[in-house]
Amino acid sequence: MNRLHLHLISDSTGETLESIVKAAIAQFEDVEAIRHFWPMVRSEDHLQRILREISGNPGLVLFTLFNPVLRRKLEHQCRALGLPHAAPLDSVTDSMSNILGQETRNRPGRKHILDEAYFARIEAIQYTIAHDDGVGEENWEEADIILVGVSRTSKTPTSIYLANRGYKTANVPVVPESPPPSSLYHLKHPMIVGLTISPDRLIQIRRNRLLSLNQAPETAYVDLERVQQEVAFARRMIADNGWPTIDVTRRSIEEATAAIINLFNDRLMGRSEWSEASA
Repeated sequence: MNRLHLHLISDSTGETLESIVKAAIAQFEDVEAIRHFWPMVRSEDHLQRILREISGNPGLVLFTLFNPVLRRKLEHQCRALGLPHAAPLDSVTDSMSNILGQETRNRPGRKHILDEAYFARIEAIQYTIAHDDGVGEENWEEADIILVGVSRTSKTPTSIYLANRGYKTANVPVVPESPPPSSLYHLKHPMIVGLTISPDRLIQIRRNRLLSLNQAPETAYVDLERVQQEVAFARRMIADNGWPTIDVTRRSIEEATAAIINLFNDRLMGRSEWSEASA
């Protein structure tokens, strides 16, 4: 197993670097990537503190810094430390510059725009954390998206992932013995999405969860007949209410999030016919 420290330095939220690194790592086998994430780097003092951390865990440095002073300082220090470093967006911006016949520049107000997006994302994360697992029913109308599904269908991590994309997300568990409150069925603003999963896959996930908690791996929580009934109940409830459905049986959290965002955008564009996103 190859071990690699990755230092991701951004003057914004760093989502671009995260996506690039994720795609690159997927091309290699037997790699343990240890990510050190440094977002919102906009001062020399902040950068200097980061450089001290990098020197203690040397590795590949990837950055998106548009401030020329910070960029030169980072590149100089990386060379002094003998660390490989790269700005992944350079080739793209250079190509666009050649085609457009323009030099790249930092537009006035860009920092302000980025800050607004950053704080909107923080607000979404705070809302999502406060409305996990059926909590905060009185504020569900404020959500952009509400996820419903049985236990262990990745509702919470998917909610957090959506929040990091700026969507206020609540999630509500579906339990046959204790159905969700009636207010869920009368919400106007949020898009409600059902998460479904195959019973076999759900049992596997639940059993692994019990083992991780040092609990007995064979309980009603993983009983096949009970789980089949639970999943069937959730699917009927979702279908009866006409909510769009995402099958997470073979989907990663990132893939489920992308599908949900596509559904949300379709809704904004006025596409009223939902289809089950299970392919």
